[in-house]
Amino acid sequence: MLFYIPFPTWLSAEIIPGLPLRWYGLMYLIAFALSYLLFMAQIRKRTEEIDQDTVMNFFFWGIIGLLIGARLFSTLLFDASGLYLRRPWLIFWPFYEGRFVGLQGMNYYGGLVGAIVGFVLYARRKSIDILDWGDMLVIGVPLGYTFGRLGNFINAELYGRVTQASWGVVFPTAARFPASEPWVQEWAAAVGMELQAGQTLVNLPRHPTQIYEAIAEGILLWVIMWFIVRKHKPYNGFAVGFYLIAYGVMRFAIDYFRMPISAADFAIRLVDNGIPVHFVQTPLNLIPSQLYSLAMIVGGAVFLSVVRRKSVAAAAAGSSATNESTRTRSSRALRKKIRS
Repeated sequence: MLFYIPFPTWLSAEIIPGLPLRWYGLMYLIAFALSYLLFMAQIRKRTEEIDQDTVMNFFFWGIIGLLIGARLFSTLLFDASGLYLRRPWLIFWPFYEGRFVGLQGMNYYGGLVGAIVGFVLYARRKSIDILDWGDMLVIGVPLGYTFGRLGNFINAELYGRVTQASWGVVFPTAARFPASEPWVQEWAAAVGMELQAGQTLVNLPRHPTQIYEAIAEGILLWVIMWFIVRKHKPYNGFAVGFYLIAYGVMRFAIDYFRMPISAADFAIRLVDNGIPVHFVQTPLNLIPSQLYSLAMIVGGAVFLSVVRRKSVAAAAAGSSATNESTRTRSSRALRKKIRS
């Protein structure tokens, strides 16, 4: 009996074999379309008129920033091979050694930074309330993010560490382990994997962390943002700060199960317990992406603190102006009464 899930043999990265159309790219288009539709659904409930071209341009500049940032982070900060440092022209060149390979490799954190830059620049140019529009944007974004992670699963990339869980997946692109190692033989036997005579390498089941993220950072976070935060946010900018913190917490936790980009990649290793990086580690050992998640959490908390203070100050100033206006009208009425 198998206690793991073989990667579906019918699942291909290409939509149509032989053509440069990939599921991953289609998932990005679905993600952008969903985010736009959910944004417009919120716009339509408002009383003020908002030009649809303005919204389209807002998304256009955000998406451009996202793609540039995601690609730069992926190729320059998370590529262990050093290929793009040696050949930087390949960063945005979709061909390699005469073959069309697309722009393989996008990084979430770089996409976030790039998108923020694109949205803010356009909002400032058009005098858009970026806190208000930013709230509407992040409320719908997680549902689109779900499809991005499904694209990662189809590509058999960004998988997790080895596991004996019955839902572990044997990814065809994962690193193999020597069949001669006792622990490999024990692990294979535990999950019902039969080793063939003369077999030298074994592909063990991995945590499907793409699915974990699609569920937690995608569906679950969207439900929270759409049905709770959207209806009860106390001030503009709250949804943005909440999203940064919530995503950071979820991603930080899931990254304990995710395989680092490099096989020996630890940003912080406080405990050297001899456990290989292929296994789930102690909470004291962190991979680089977890540091980015911590930065998101801290940044979200600081952002909430700043926008809350500004909201309170604005409310106080508005109340003071209202009281002053009331006193002025009362004084005028009293003087008029005295004259009469």
